[in-house]
Amino acid sequence: MFISNAWAQGAAGSGQMDFLGLMPIILMFVVLYFLLIRPQLKRAKEHRNMIAALQKGDEVVLGGGELGRIVKIGDNYLTVEIAEGVQILLQKPAIQAVLPKGTIKAALD
Repeated sequence: MFISNAWAQGAAGSGQMDFLGLMPIILMFVVLYFLLIRPQLKRAKEHRNMIAALQKGDEVVLGGGELGRIVKIGDNYLTVEIAEGVQILLQKPAIQAVLPKGTIKAALD
């Protein structure tokens, strides 16, 4: 009497509503790709190319901030002279940057 009957409604009939409901999620993934994923992939590719181009005599910055000159290069490891007569063996990915020639000497003066 006082309570009316609740009748089931039909389904939303159009597929357009489903696509519009997914648009915010799709848009979020596109934005995340361009703001986070793509720059990180670009940076990793540049680092790989830099490591592949290393040569004996290059002046480099190591992961801990040390400056050194490459003395010997192997497939996975290289030897870096960080002071006169002090050489260390480390993995290639530990190189952070390649410096212009003469940077270490200029830094010591």
